[in-house]
Amino acid sequence: MSPMNAPSASAQGSVLIVVMVVCLGLVSLALVFGNSMAMAYRGADNGLAGQQAEQAIEGGVRYAQYLMTQVIRPGAMPDPAEFQSEELLVGDATFWFIGEPESSDPIDQPSFGLADEASKLNLNTASSAMLQGLPGMTPDLAEAIVAWRKTVSTSGTIADTSAGTSADAMGGATFSSSVVKNAPFESVDELALLTGTDSSLLYGQDLNLNHAIDPNEADGGTSFSTDPDSRMDSGLFEYVTVFSREPNVATDGTGSRVNITQQPLPAKLTTLLTQTFDANRAAEIERKVRAAGKLTSVLGFYIHSGMTDEEFEKVAPNLTAKNGAYVNGLVNVNTASATVLACIPGIGIDKAASVIAARAEQAIPPTNLAWIVPILGEAGALAAGPYLTVNSYQWSADIAAVGRHGRGYRRTRFVIDNSTGTPRIIYRRNMAPLGWALGSEVREMLATKKEMK
Repeated sequence: MSPMNAPSASAQGSVLIVVMVVCLGLVSLALVFGNSMAMAYRGADNGLAGQQAEQAIEGGVRYAQYLMTQVIRPGAMPDPAEFQSEELLVGDATFWFIGEPESSDPIDQPSFGLADEASKLNLNTASSAMLQGLPGMTPDLAEAIVAWRKTVSTSGTIADTSAGTSADAMGGATFSSSVVKNAPFESVDELALLTGTDSSLLYGQDLNLNHAIDPNEADGGTSFSTDPDSRMDSGLFEYVTVFSREPNVATDGTGSRVNITQQPLPAKLTTLLTQTFDANRAAEIERKVRAAGKLTSVLGFYIHSGMTDEEFEKVAPNLTAKNGAYVNGLVNVNTASATVLACIPGIGIDKAASVIAARAEQAIPPTNLAWIVPILGEAGALAAGPYLTVNSYQWSADIAAVGRHGRGYRRTRFVIDNSTGTPRIIYRRNMAPLGWALGSEVREMLATKKEMK
């Protein structure tokens, strides 16, 4: 090639630049597609982890239902030492039961376990005075709760759905609310619909409802000096339910319990006492009970009958103070917090602390109410008796889970009911939008495991 036909240096440089630009473009495209593929892979991996977490939650609620069938007696709560409640594996996923803390538990980390719905006040049965004992509750809001659940009878008068009494008897006649349902609460979430409620009253500091103070909650909430637990600024959601009820049937499941409030005393009571004791002892017990007049609770029957604790243990499960297939809204004295117990007539703040202290000394949860009489005194026990039980037929299982590599966080709260004899889910709420609820220790544990892989 002659020197005149050889490409110039500038032309060669242009070609090189074009080639470099093309190569750079190809490399950029490769990086873009590679990054896109990596993001797609991570998204698919996170999606898979989320599905694993959801399946772990479904496995967790089945496990809770199984535990409900394994209790030592119908209505008992399982011993926390006899089942695992944290870091349970389901394939590559892990789940936890977020429970309610004991007084000795740290307040900056969640506790783990199942919760008893009967440990709370029932919005559909608690009186206005009882509701006013809750932290942050005002008389107006208590009256609004009672008004919300009232129904209009055929005569045009307003009646309370829990007791069938008039509004005057419930103290609600003077309260006027622009928003009422005229039917029972179906969930605690309905509280948000009442005028006068806000997030600080409902949630307190516990914005994610995990019963612990997380770092983002430490400066929030309102301090309620009336809270005898004095652990954290808990909202009303901590202390109320709508799901507590127990079957009103005899222990053999074949018939109703004996209603000891009936006057005269029913013949079934004579039969029960005679079959349990001899005829002379049965007659003696009935004579003392008749002398006491009209009874209002099974605990009152025990106090007036002169029975020993051992005798009462034999007949208590077959006695009732209510008609109907179920008894709604009784508070389990074996599991209720001091805050809830303080709302019960005859107990109050001071005696609530004594009940908690005496309960802690029990080797196993008592199966009847006789044990609280020495603590409350006869007058206090007679006042508290109509509102108390030792049974739990509804549990809440607040289940949080993560999938592979600690990803795909999910959380669902269930309420499981065993009052019909078969555990069934009666409430389900997606709690994941409230944020991380497993605390910093679990987060650090998951991060450590991920680094080790």
